Parts: sequence; C-alpha cells; structure tokens
Amino acid sequence: MSQVNETPAQTAADSTERSDAELRDQWQRALAEVENTRKWAARNAADQRLSERLAVSAAWLPVLDHLDLALQHAEADPQSIVAGVEQVREQARRVLSLLGFTPIDATGEPFDPLRHEAAEVDRDSDAPPGTVTRIIRPGFAKGDRLLRPAVVAVSAPPPMGSEHQTGGPDGAD
Repeated sequence: MSQVNETPAQTAADSTERSDAELRDQWQRALAEVENTRKWAARNAADQRLSERLAVSAAWLPVLDHLDLALQHAEADPQSIVAGVEQVREQARRVLSLLGFTPIDATGEPFDPLRHEAAEVDRDSDAPPGTVTRIIRPGFAKGDRLLRPAVVAVSAPPPMGSEHQTGGPDGAD
C-alpha cells in the first residue's frame, strides 16, 4: 500500500479548489433564487392586476344590468326610460365613488389645464377672465390622480369695443 504524503502546498491548493467550488455553487444557487423571486414577483403582480380588474368589472355589472332593464321597459313605457337612465347614472356615480373617484367641481374656479379641458369660450359671463363658467362633461379624480379632466366653458375678457368695457378709446368716461 503506497501512501502519498501531501505537501502543505498541495493541501492548500486542494482546500482552495474546494472553497472555490463551494463559492461557485453558492453563487449559482443565489442567482437561481433571484431569478425565481423575479418570476414570482411578476406572477404576483399579474395576479393582483387581474384581481383589481375583476373587482372593478364586478362593480359595474349592476349598472349594465339596470341599463338592460331600462331598455327592456322602454318599449312598454317610453317615458319610463328617462327615470331609468337617471337611476343608472346615479348608480354609475356611486360605483365611481366606491372606487374612490369624485367629480371635479370646477364651476367658479380658475381654469386649471391639469384638471380641466377648455371646450368653449364664454364671452357673456360676468366672471373674471379664465374662470370656469360651466361643466360640459364632468371630470373625476382620486386625490391628485386624474381619471378624466372636466370639459368646461371658460370666461373670456369682453371683446374690444363692447358695452362691457368702461371708458372711451383713451380709457376716459
């Protein structure tokens, strides 16, 4: 039986090789764990988005049901459709409210291009120029997050030479 005596240099080299192999193995396992975590997070985010879509869609189903009912009864009593549509509108507003969205009430406020969309110029208003005079289509927001801007009419200064201006061409009365 021949036994080879290892020198201290061989022992150190073997130990370094084993240590290097262990570190490489740990590094590969860590990489695999990071990749698995990334995939899990992506699946989890997709599941969350789907859950939110399902919840929002479920909240709107009664609105759709009531629209269907209103249309079914419209033939029997055409006048009832107005009341039915009003009820459905209120139900839709309640759904938006349950989701945390409130209407943007801008009448009388200064025009804000971040929350309002000007669709008309109101030259007959007594409001200061740049004031929202009427809501054409309501906007909705949740805090500072805008769902949709309000479409509004905005007051403008009276045209030159109109009766609303005071004084003559030089500004004197």
